[in-house]
Amino acid sequence: MTTLEHPAAPEPRAAIDRLWKRDLDRYPETGPRVWYLAVVVLATIVLYCEQYVTGGVAPLVLAHFEMSFLFYVNALVVGGLVGAFGALAAGLCDKWGRANLVAYGLGVTGVLTLLVPSMPNKWAFVVLLTVIGMVEGVILVATPALVRDFSPQIGRASAMGFWTLGPVVASLIVSFVANRTLERLDDSWASQYYIMGAFGLVVFAIALAGLRELNPGLRSQVMVSAEDRAKVEARAAQAEASADLGRPWAQMLKFDILAPAAGISIFLIIYYTAVGFFTIYLTTTFGFSTSRANGINTWYWAMDAIALVVVGLVSDRLRVRKPFMAGGTVLAVVMTYVFLTRATHPHTSFGALATIVSLLAVGLAIAYAPWMAAFTETIERRNPALMAHGLAVWGWTTRIAVAGSIFVLQYVVSSANTLVSAPEKLAEAKAAKEAGHAPSAALMQHLADIKQAAADAPHQWQHWWWVCIVAQLLFFALMLPLAGRWSPRAAKADLEAAEAEK
Repeated sequence: MTTLEHPAAPEPRAAIDRLWKRDLDRYPETGPRVWYLAVVVLATIVLYCEQYVTGGVAPLVLAHFEMSFLFYVNALVVGGLVGAFGALAAGLCDKWGRANLVAYGLGVTGVLTLLVPSMPNKWAFVVLLTVIGMVEGVILVATPALVRDFSPQIGRASAMGFWTLGPVVASLIVSFVANRTLERLDDSWASQYYIMGAFGLVVFAIALAGLRELNPGLRSQVMVSAEDRAKVEARAAQAEASADLGRPWAQMLKFDILAPAAGISIFLIIYYTAVGFFTIYLTTTFGFSTSRANGINTWYWAMDAIALVVVGLVSDRLRVRKPFMAGGTVLAVVMTYVFLTRATHPHTSFGALATIVSLLAVGLAIAYAPWMAAFTETIERRNPALMAHGLAVWGWTTRIAVAGSIFVLQYVVSSANTLVSAPEKLAEAKAAKEAGHAPSAALMQHLADIKQAAADAPHQWQHWWWVCIVAQLLFFALMLPLAGRWSPRAAKADLEAAEAEK
């Protein structure tokens, strides 16, 4: 079998086989391993770009398809539920492997993203986005499984920090591209889908040619440090034969996996809100243009990305995860509270909002990268051969939380539906006035509803931010069953004991 460790030019048939047979029989050296991790991170970034592009141009999409805010929200709910069961299906990659799902899935989502602007109506638009979400639900469980496979526990938080850059950098890219191109392209929302779809196909070509994975025997073992490589390779055949793959869901549906998965899912409710609704919130509450609102979003995602990398490195150096989760929770709660106080101050400056959301993003990042490392280490404590099934539990609960939170949001922030359609109604009233016509009774009622919604919206959004704070506090309790120490000294002693047993 040809791998990156054998650089000789492959025979024509071998080259074709490489497009499907991707198993590595040896644990890769640092160079190839970093390459595989980089491809996985790049794949994750593009998948989230395709998933998040709608949020970046939501006001324009709603106007184009004459879609109400309620219709949009419920479409996201359905998409989240479909994606949840796609994530569960990804548990099968413990048997089928991960790399092909990622590589070929990128091709599917890239093509479908390019087709989105050609949809004739809102129903076709929603159906296509739901299909894309289902495919992404599968792939976005396979990618962290690959990251775990290629990262020993010493270095896991750093690797997961880079993997978590996927959704964060994707959000940054979506916001940055929208901020830089929308006005130049006459606010063409379709342009954003073309850009992201083309990006997806480029990364598909890279993954098709360059992504590999460990064979089942290698990935079914726990690797504490890179020095374990020889031992892991020597035991690969025995590990594959003895791996316990029976009743996988019964093995993974345990309290120490379910509780933390539920905890991180609700902790990130404010993150899901940022992805889907920050642009709408900033345009309707503070009066920013879509382009300007994406400028604030860019600050949020940039600070999140930087913090993820830094905290991953520090967590690995200290060999602890839980203190970072606790500290990140405290910062997130404080900054979410400060953020909610601004809702009733519509003249809050761009700079003030950018600073607040940047610190909020740092708090979320400090908690999340160590959580991902600790969660995969908890799955390894149960059964490393079922890593994809354990991550599928996380993927399922995350998407259920997304769907549930979005469903509830439409009732908490009921004014948003009226405010999203306000520009159209205000333009209609202005045109009637310039033509010397009196507005119709229906239009006058719409204008009255808009005025009332504008008065109600800040308080309704504050209620929603309080929901996010409660969820963040619950996370603190639910993350406690995870594997790992609180004390760096105790963690170091555990590592020394493990080294002594080798």
